[in-house]
Amino acid sequence: MDTSAARNKILSRIRKAQGRPDAPAQAELDAVQDYIARHPLAPRPTLGPDIVAHFEAQAQRMSSTTERVARLADVPAAVARYLSAHSLPASAVCWEALSALDWTGAGLQVEYRRAADADLVGITGVFAAIAETGTLMMLSGPQSPASLHLLPETHVAVVPASRVVSHYEDAIARMREERGQPPRAMNLVSGPSRTGDIEQTIVLGAHGPYRVHLVIVEGD
Repeated sequence: MDTSAARNKILSRIRKAQGRPDAPAQAELDAVQDYIARHPLAPRPTLGPDIVAHFEAQAQRMSSTTERVARLADVPAAVARYLSAHSLPASAVCWEALSALDWTGAGLQVEYRRAADADLVGITGVFAAIAETGTLMMLSGPQSPASLHLLPETHVAVVPASRVVSHYEDAIARMREERGQPPRAMNLVSGPSRTGDIEQTIVLGAHGPYRVHLVIVEGD
């Protein structure tokens, strides 16, 4: 049984124990949406007029590296430059949504599948990029497996400027608008994995990638 089916089964059992139908009725869903619409949002920090620049600066503060490109078609060459500069292999696992890009022309060997232990580089898109803290919002799904941004030592994320939002609340609102119900997993990625458990010394890559590189696409 997949994770989504298991979750639905658990929630169904809880609802039965409460004397409710297995699945929520439309009236319940409407009541939730009404509550969300009427619930006041907490104060949020002012970011300035250029939220893409703010996102990039915050991402760099969190130890991510960045490069801007003009078009989506420029991404493969930018990724190739990054991998070469860091003496990384010219091969990666990648989201299938990026399969139309000319990776071969940039000298890269790309496979569209879930990541395995031996994969050193994972290339993904993002659902949203949050300027407030330089954070990536990653939603799991058949075409966007979480393993690609969690398992490889190096995570390269393609970030269209159009997916940059100001605050966390904006990212959640966009998820509700575009996806309806949340997916089985949502990960918020703020730079490389890190820990300070050992002698209070920050160590990168403790529980995930120790390199995060963002290719910010300014245009279509």
